[in-house]
Amino acid sequence: MKIDYQEPSKDLLMRIDIHEKYGSANIDIWTNDLLKPQAGMKILDVGCGAGKLSFLFNEYTQGGAQITGGDFSEELLDKAREKNRETGTSIDFQFLDFNQPFKFEDNTFDLCTSAFAIYYASDLDFTFGEAHRVLKPGGRLFVSGPLPENKQMFYEIIKEAANATIPPMPGSSRFKGDIFNTIDKIFAKTELHKFENHLTFPEVAPFIDYVRASLGEDRKLWTSMFNGRDEYEALIGKIQAVAQKWFDRDGKLVMTKVVGGILATK
Repeated sequence: MKIDYQEPSKDLLMRIDIHEKYGSANIDIWTNDLLKPQAGMKILDVGCGAGKLSFLFNEYTQGGAQITGGDFSEELLDKAREKNRETGTSIDFQFLDFNQPFKFEDNTFDLCTSAFAIYYASDLDFTFGEAHRVLKPGGRLFVSGPLPENKQMFYEIIKEAANATIPPMPGSSRFKGDIFNTIDKIFAKTELHKFENHLTFPEVAPFIDYVRASLGEDRKLWTSMFNGRDEYEALIGKIQAVAQKWFDRDGKLVMTKVVGGILATK
């Protein structure tokens, strides 16, 4: 399945902020507990965005790991490099298109990670083959993304509001199937771990912010639901009405994020 799509960075950063404000669990703690990155390791973060995971590993290893963050978005890389300067860290942020050969030698890294990104790859066999190639023998790949049961409330409210079928999401629709199976085929050992985060919204407004950051007008994945700004705003109005009805009934809105972590060893 070819995916021609790149998420607007402001949408991604808005959702990260909402997870941190309203979530009950911390995905950073879960990630570090699972991977336990060590000083002396060489780490590659693919689809690093503004560097969230790269900075997390740097802090955990107290600057002792050699970390490279690669992303397709120069806008997000600029944010990562700016934080690099502000914090005095020395993470190497560079352009990386995971649909093209990685510009690293074979057997270079101890750990290769990709959080909520690599499932947009056009050719999973190629991209995970590249991840395998640049890892040292015994090196580990960690890929996180939404499981099919992720944020059911979000989809149920949109379905009720739009009275339409939700288009398949490349993350949750591919993660347990195509992605896990591709990695399992290439790597010696593959495990699936699960993380749950309950986001409790004390009012409707931040939930609508989340909705807008998930189906912005330019989001190609949602084009079957609206055509142009007027239809988009009309849909948002319907979603807000349904969300308000649910909120009035329950006194809150609780959306459960269900994330899978595929941990594989070369």
